[in-house]
Amino acid sequence: MTPPTAALAGPDVAPGVPPATPVDGPPDPPAATPAATPARPGTGGLLVLAGMLLVALNLRAAITSLGALLDEVRTGLALSGAMAGFVTTLPTIAFAVFGAFTPWLVRRVAPARVLVVAMVTLALGQLLRVLTGSAVVFLVASALALAGIAVANILLPMLVKQYFPHRTGLITGAYTVALTLGTTVAAAAAVPIAHAFGSWRAGLGVWAALALVAVLPWVPLALRARAAARRAGRTAQASPRSRIRPERTRLGWAMATYFGAQSLSGYVVMGWLAQLFRDAGYQPQDAGLLLAGVTAFGVPVALVMPAIATRLRTLRPLVLFLSLSATLSYLGLAFAPHDLALLWVILLAVGQGAFPLILTTIGLRARTAEGTVQLSAFAQSTGYVIAGLGPLLVGILYEATGGWQVPIAFLLLALVVQTGAGLAIARPRYIEDE
Repeated sequence: MTPPTAALAGPDVAPGVPPATPVDGPPDPPAATPAATPARPGTGGLLVLAGMLLVALNLRAAITSLGALLDEVRTGLALSGAMAGFVTTLPTIAFAVFGAFTPWLVRRVAPARVLVVAMVTLALGQLLRVLTGSAVVFLVASALALAGIAVANILLPMLVKQYFPHRTGLITGAYTVALTLGTTVAAAAAVPIAHAFGSWRAGLGVWAALALVAVLPWVPLALRARAAARRAGRTAQASPRSRIRPERTRLGWAMATYFGAQSLSGYVVMGWLAQLFRDAGYQPQDAGLLLAGVTAFGVPVALVMPAIATRLRTLRPLVLFLSLSATLSYLGLAFAPHDLALLWVILLAVGQGAFPLILTTIGLRARTAEGTVQLSAFAQSTGYVIAGLGPLLVGILYEATGGWQVPIAFLLLALVVQTGAGLAIARPRYIEDE
């Protein structure tokens, strides 16, 4: 495990690589150099883990809380239908655009310092959007908040690789569960909080406090990184740095395709599954509970999936198992959505395990933290461009046909693409070698 003073030293030390280790080769074992001495519990690895879990809690709260209160926001700010639609697609746009800049930031600034700024930006954006009466300012503030989330999305897999290279599955599972819990709690609590305070602004603004709490563990790590940079001087900057370009590799595109296809499914589920169950005859509250069930059943899947992935020599069985579960769920939702709804929800939750799987795979397919952040940025930013098309196309198909068979056929087609990409990334290899 790399200590904070080395791993978070920013531009003076290559991220995730001891100063004497070439970026394009595997890092030396921890005992080989003093720079790789394990961090002391409570001051190094545990502090990073606490910081990662707090950051993960924030990665969807600003989005799902807005989704729960969208009608109130539309009324309060007099948003047009087109502007409200743009609000729902803004997350994928922001993740794609701002996430792509994260490797550039990490090459110049220590990851801990980047995360401090990202969480402060998230908190500021969430506060600004509840203090304004302007729809335009609301959109700009939302984009600001999402920029902080986008950067953190990219950094977490890199930090797992940097600090917990031998516990990739466990740590990825832990922060994925934290992300899922944050998503669920924000969606469930936003409306009650808004009702308690008599305004939708409270239901959205309260999550800024959670973002500020997430800053706290990263402040001492950022200060240590700055001190380490001063001690190291500027000599490391002059050393040659190998640029890793996932966009020029088959592995990079396969990762981006898998990430995009599974994200497309996830966003469609969040946006349309409750409507599907309402059309099948369920009351609105019951349809909402079934949607929440996908998240609830997904928690244990998110916890165990990364651990299983790190123990397999090839990911092919997992890829096929997840795709089979999703296929059965889609077919059930298309032809018998009412009678066996709970079964389809459980199978869909299992199929959504593709999300923690691809997060784990990002770390497994890179030798170094530099490679991880480059692969993470490309896979996620490109993948979110793909994902953003999903809810829109499903909405168009649903409106054109008046039913769910054609939209689900589209999801099955996307699943075929996802499975093919998953099989392409299943065998062990590294982005640095391509």
